[in-house]
Amino acid sequence: MQPAQEQSPHHAYPDHWEADVVLRDGGTARIRPITADDAERLVSFYEQVSDESKYYRFFAPYPRLSDRDVHRFTHHDYVDRVGLAVTVGGEFIATVRYDRIDERGRPASAPADEAEVAFLVQDAHQGRGVASALLEHIAAVARERGIRRFAAEVLPANTKMIKVFRDAGYTQQRSFEDGSVHLTLDLEPTAESLAVQRGREQRAEARSVQRLLAPGSVAVIGAGRTPGGVGRTVLRNLLGAGFTGRTYAVNRAFAAGLATVDGVPAHRSIGEIGEPVDLAVVAVPADRVPEAVADCGEHGVQGLVVLSAGYAEWGAEGRDRQRELVRQARSYGMRIIGPNAFGLINNAETVRLNASLAPEPPAPGRIGLFTQSGAIGIALLSGLYRRGAGLSTFISAGNRADISGNDFLQYWYEDPDTDVALLYLESLGNPRKFTRLARRTAAVKPVVVVKGARHSGSTPPGHAVPISRIPDATVSALMRQAGVIRVDTVTEMVDAGLLLADQPLPAGPRVAILGNSESLGLLTYDACLAEGLRPRPPLDLTTAATPQDFRNALAEALADDGCDSVIVTAIPWVGEDGEAEAGDGEGLADALHTAAAAGPAKPVAVVHVEIGGLAEALAAATSTVAQPRPAAPSAPEARTGATTPPDPAPGPAGPLTSAPGTRAGRIPAYPAAERAVRALAEAVRYAQWRRQAAAPGKVPEFLDDTIDETGAAELIDTLLGPDPDPRGRPLVHEEARELLGRYGITVRPTLPAPDPDSAVAAAALLGYPVALKTTAPHLRHRADLGGVRLDLSNEAALRRAYGELTDLLGKPAELRPVVQAMAPRGVDTVVRATIDPAAGAVLSFGLAGAPSELLGDTAHRLVPATDRDAAELIRSIRAAPVLFGWRGAAPVDTASLEELLLRVSRLVDDHPEVVSIALEPVVVAPQGLTVLGASVRLSPPPPRTDLGPRRLPNY
Repeated sequence: MQPAQEQSPHHAYPDHWEADVVLRDGGTARIRPITADDAERLVSFYEQVSDESKYYRFFAPYPRLSDRDVHRFTHHDYVDRVGLAVTVGGEFIATVRYDRIDERGRPASAPADEAEVAFLVQDAHQGRGVASALLEHIAAVARERGIRRFAAEVLPANTKMIKVFRDAGYTQQRSFEDGSVHLTLDLEPTAESLAVQRGREQRAEARSVQRLLAPGSVAVIGAGRTPGGVGRTVLRNLLGAGFTGRTYAVNRAFAAGLATVDGVPAHRSIGEIGEPVDLAVVAVPADRVPEAVADCGEHGVQGLVVLSAGYAEWGAEGRDRQRELVRQARSYGMRIIGPNAFGLINNAETVRLNASLAPEPPAPGRIGLFTQSGAIGIALLSGLYRRGAGLSTFISAGNRADISGNDFLQYWYEDPDTDVALLYLESLGNPRKFTRLARRTAAVKPVVVVKGARHSGSTPPGHAVPISRIPDATVSALMRQAGVIRVDTVTEMVDAGLLLADQPLPAGPRVAILGNSESLGLLTYDACLAEGLRPRPPLDLTTAATPQDFRNALAEALADDGCDSVIVTAIPWVGEDGEAEAGDGEGLADALHTAAAAGPAKPVAVVHVEIGGLAEALAAATSTVAQPRPAAPSAPEARTGATTPPDPAPGPAGPLTSAPGTRAGRIPAYPAAERAVRALAEAVRYAQWRRQAAAPGKVPEFLDDTIDETGAAELIDTLLGPDPDPRGRPLVHEEARELLGRYGITVRPTLPAPDPDSAVAAAALLGYPVALKTTAPHLRHRADLGGVRLDLSNEAALRRAYGELTDLLGKPAELRPVVQAMAPRGVDTVVRATIDPAAGAVLSFGLAGAPSELLGDTAHRLVPATDRDAAELIRSIRAAPVLFGWRGAAPVDTASLEELLLRVSRLVDDHPEVVSIALEPVVVAPQGLTVLGASVRLSPPPPRTDLGPRRLPNY
């Protein structure tokens, strides 16, 4: 919304302050600056505020606003005087205003850094978290304008407003003066304020998903007059699933006298229904969707599932139509699944919702499934159905213009009916947020992800999201750092999901293998070794083994403290009459169920070949239905006012195993050894991550004594200058050395050698032995091309090397030779940090040269890195043995290398202007290390949306 002409010409309308937010009850609202055009809206808003709320705002009866008041509250300079409004349906429901003041409380301008702030929330919208969201946004605006503190006067009886300030998490002071409470808030974000903000975000977004999944009533807009078609199909599926709420069919083409369709009330509009509608499924052509959305919004519908196509998947025009759809829906406080969606399913017995195009809903279970593709959703539903798996919830979000996988991670985090989250993703709209949410969710329940469109180099049609420049291998590494189980195919996702949903997590990598086929056992053994597991020699029960033999062997393996999991292999066995018995799958399943239920809680998987009925019998639980795992705890920093989950997890990472007899009787079955082992290996790695996540790493305090953060900030400001180039600038060698030195990173100096005499002078200054190197871009770090001469111990050797270099490779002006003192012998490594606009800061490590450049053997972690991250980083590359004494060599000083990684991480985390660092080579010796080369690039800092106030993305 642009300001009127009379708005202050000195400061442009700050449209980047506009934001859509999710409120505490799951509805949405828009926050934006107040302009001179808002006079009528302000007056209308104030008339709907109670006298009590007006009294709390002005400390006196104030029945109406004068013309002068209206002018003052709608005219701002967006620097010293700022007003924000919260709107729903285009009308104000709340306002906040700050005025910059000096130390005496009088109006002021910069450099004064304090402002008086005041809120007013319409009574009908109090309790929805409106003021808390407004405080986050007005505080961010104030910080942007150089304001560091808020002052507020609040009447003691206004307990709601006092609580808003108290619970915000900012450092604050309170005093009682002249009959009012005087509050001062330091606006610098704290760990507590960020935790409060994220806790509120989680509860609000989870609630917005819950409103979609558990509606009390559903209207299908576009249900046809005759059987067939998308709308009528959804209506039939709703009825077939036994939806427990009210259902309505809506179509503007219905005849005036039509009373019912498929036995449900038929209406020509939402307005005609005359009762509240919680969820609307929109199945009309795209050009008629705006009319349907307006009808829903004007009559209080809480959420939409838009099945209609013709949006961003159709190109630029469709993308504009999609953005307008989201804007329109959010303006009414509604959230959207879709457009181009397949629908959603909630199998909870109290809901039984199938608002999708899936004709047969999956059986109830404890797996949550999110997919961005309808076709993949169908395939997954079919695969899970064949394997006997059940779902708690299913969502196919299509273009996911609004509701995304992030929202469902927020919901599943505390959902007691979901034990495993499966996600098929083709794009990540907010990778930083996804990583943060996935890490938190994975600490209490497994998160399995398949990432489609990994190598296309472009966003899938219909997905208008930020483009990340980091390669897929880096994305995979960052997911694993967050505890996400990243698999390559939907088949692998189903395989892993079944084992994780039905079996306890393994305590370690030791695997017992037993079965009636020596060959199948050996295949399983080899597969375990390939996946990094520690298998025991297979136990061959011979083809004469009976189900009782399997039962006894499984019971013995489970009781053995030397194994952490068991894989049972089975082929048709030979009966007493010598005939192969391929159809006694139920007998074998009963035997395995009995042994598993009686033994210690260890995961069991079955690999079978051509045994009729075995997979189905194994999928049928013989014990009671799986008990819900303890609910994840709410964020402890933000628990004020939240409902405490009934069964809080006993530790930061929740339970890792179940007691005997309490788990589901289902045992996952696989048609190939490799598939069973891969699923088990993922469970082993995830369980290890869970154990480590229970005691997270930290940044060592000793770094603080050797880091000059303030000095580095001043140097960066000087290097960027008052008007920095938005494209950034690389630092020259000495600038990079100085900046890195502020963080305790010493780069060995290099001196230019434009001619042989300069080289000799440089060597005399540095001390022999020296290295002579070219720094031309095409030869940099290319010793294989002859651009480096090492161990030059005297002047004669240096002059000879200089002549050879120039004769072989070109003139000195082209080669840009430099001289550098020799470093102790060691392993050449490379340390990098880059800022990706979508994923954030990424720290990388590898061995210099071919291992990292040719083979891609590089490890990655998100910044800020902890001591554990640094240790894992250098140990997770395939060439790591070289650092630890491979083939009799002396181990290098990995402790110094870990410290260097932590220092680089701190530098880019403390100073977002540092957009890239490359230290190459870093020679790690048995004692200490030497940084021989460094390149640094500075740029104006990119926006950090993950640290700002809550807001919904606009793609």
